Amino acid sequence: MSVFIGGAWAYANGSLHLGHISSLLPGDILARYYRLKGEKVLYVSGSDCNGTPITVRAKQEGVSPKVIADRYHKEFEECFLKLGFTYDTYTRTDTKHHHKVVQEIFLTLLEKGLIYKKEIEQTYCEPCQQFLPDRYVEGICPVCKEHSRGDQCDHCSTILEPLELLERKCKICGQEPTSRFTEHFYFSLSSFQTVLENYTHAAEEKNLWRENAISLTNRYLKEGLQDRAVSRDLPIGVSVPVAGYEDKKIRRFMFGLRLCQDIIQQVNVGRMKQIMMIQHFGILPLTHITFTGKIISHFIQLFGQQF
Repeated sequence: MSVFIGGAWAYANGSLHLGHISSLLPGDILARYYRLKGEKVLYVSGSDCNGTPITVRAKQEGVSPKVIADRYHKEFEECFLKLGFTYDTYTRTDTKHHHKVVQEIFLTLLEKGLIYKKEIEQTYCEPCQQFLPDRYVEGICPVCKEHSRGDQCDHCSTILEPLELLERKCKICGQEPTSRFTEHFYFSLSSFQTVLENYTHAAEEKNLWRENAISLTNRYLKEGLQDRAVSRDLPIGVSVPVAGYEDKKIRRFMFGLRLCQDIIQQVNVGRMKQIMMIQHFGILPLTHITFTGKIISHFIQLFGQQF
């Protein structure tokens, strides 16, 4: 048997803590287990060097986002080495190769009509003179009335838009943001409602997923899938490869699903998924295990089937 294990990618915006290790350790245990059994194993992960948490930390320290990403990526590598993690490859999301792969996927989906442009009303901070990505906005969840970020409430798991929050505040300066209209790209997730209902039903009948994964996915399906923004206004990240929109960046949750394929390509074992596995492992079928945090579990379940 051939086993591919993809570990979660920690944001390179602060030191690792026990929560990170507890979510990553099972992957290493499985990798060791399968190797001891004599199976062919490819165990990979990396540092997420793009995204809101890094730019917020950089603003707080008055340095560039790259300084923050470089600092913590190096620290992560040293920590995993000292802890004895057995990654075959540990990389980062700001490599040229990763950007190239993500942009190719974006353009493919755009050509198929699965990504489209849409004008939206977005939070804007007058003191900071910038549009605010969802995680730059914090406030009160309109559903459970607990503190929440602008993308999702961790207390009740409701997916949100920043303008839905009550008592909104800019995470950078603490002031209440206004709103302005701007264009962004959206993924047509709603068009896969029936496909994903059937897929989830089959997974439930065959006991392929844990109960919490089934219940959370069914909740979103019952509420009706909503098209999701796949671009945002950030100074770092993978640029949208469309003329006139290069300053906008591709959101991580969608193309984080392709990070592990990106890594496999980086270790030079091929381009197409089956060809890559045949060249690296020599045989198929392949057992594919991914370890993720709870925040993106529903994105893996809903989006992961589309790629």
